[in-house]
Amino acid sequence: MSVGTYTPKPGAAPLARMIAAQTAFETKMLLRNGEQLLLTVVIPSLLLVLFSTVDILDTGAGEPVDFLAPGVLALAVMSTAFTGQAIATGFERRYGVLKRLGASPIPRWALMTAKTLSVLVTEVLQIVLLTVIAFALGWSPQGDPFSVLLLLVLGTAAFSGLGLLMAGTLKAEATLAAANLVFLLLLVGGGVIVPLDKFPDGVQSLLALLPISALSDGLRDVLQHGAGTPWGDLGILALWAVLGLGAAARLFRWE
Repeated sequence: MSVGTYTPKPGAAPLARMIAAQTAFETKMLLRNGEQLLLTVVIPSLLLVLFSTVDILDTGAGEPVDFLAPGVLALAVMSTAFTGQAIATGFERRYGVLKRLGASPIPRWALMTAKTLSVLVTEVLQIVLLTVIAFALGWSPQGDPFSVLLLLVLGTAAFSGLGLLMAGTLKAEATLAAANLVFLLLLVGGGVIVPLDKFPDGVQSLLALLPISALSDGLRDVLQHGAGTPWGDLGILALWAVLGLGAAARLFRWE
C-alpha cells in the first residue's frame, strides 16, 4: 500500500456539482410534500378536466379547453413559483434551515439558483402533464412556441421574486396564510378560469396589470388565437420580475 492512498482531501465540491445536488434535493422535497403536490398538480388538473367537460362557465366561442388550457398553465406556474416556493422557503427560514445552509460551502446566491432550478424542473413536469391532459380533452394549440417559452420564463421570474419576497419578510405562518389566500384570489380574478371581460370595466383595467392576468392572457392570445408575440403582457411580467426579484434580494432575511 503506497503512502497517502487514504489521505483526506478536504475542500468544497465544485460549484456546479453543489448547485446540481441542491437542485435535486429541493426538487425531491417539493415532490414529496403532499400540500405542494395538491397545489402544483392536483388542483390545476382537476380544474382543467372539470371546466372542460362540464358546461359551467361561459368561455366564449370555441371549445372550453382551448380557453382553459392556457389559463391552467399560468396557474401551474403561479402555484409552483409563488405559492409553493413561498411556503416552503418560509418554513425553512423559520426552522433555521436557511441559516445553516447559508453557513455551508454553497454560496447564498447558488442556493437561490438551486431553488429556482428546482421550480423550473417542477414546472416542466407540470406542463407536460397538463398538456397531455389538454390534448386528451381535444385541445388544439396554435401560435409560436418561442413566445410561449418567453411568457413562461418571465412569469416564473415574476412569481419567484414575489414568493421569495414574501417568504423572506413575513413569519412562516403569515406566509402560509397569505400565499394560499393570494392563490385563491388570483385563481378567481386573474383570468385563469373566468374571462376578465366578465368583470366591470374599471376592475378589468386593474386586474389586467396582475402577473397572473398577463401570463394567462398572453398564453391565451398565442395558444388559442395564434397571435404574435404579446409584448404588452411580456412587459407587465418583466416589470413584476424586476420589482419582485429586486425587492427580494434587498429585503430577504435569512433568520
